[in-house]
Amino acid sequence: MNRSGAALAPLRAFPGFDASRDLLVVVDDVALPVGRFRLRGAGSAGGHNGLKSVEGALMQQDYARLRIGVGPQPPGGGDLADFVLDAFATDEWEQLQALMDPMAEAVDCWLAEGIEPAMNRYNGG
Repeated sequence: MNRSGAALAPLRAFPGFDASRDLLVVVDDVALPVGRFRLRGAGSAGGHNGLKSVEGALMQQDYARLRIGVGPQPPGGGDLADFVLDAFATDEWEQLQALMDPMAEAVDCWLAEGIEPAMNRYNGG
């Protein structure tokens, strides 16, 4: 994910491509607890290296993202990259599995109606 912007850079030259309308980036988020997700229509990378790469490639911050909570790094947990790439505990995995249907519905809503209706409908909890 840290260099995923490279795969998106060619989209800028694609006729009619509008990142604010046509792109949804799915990303892990240590600021959200495990078992939660949140849609956003734009914003900064917030220190996330993958989002920094996307923003550098697209030269903009205006694109939708689906942030999936992986929980905060435990105190003294070492390297953040190691934490987000580590396996989930059984209870965390179960929480993430329970998110699959609602996240798929949120993506379907974004595709059909756009980011604002999806955010209004799925960011409530």
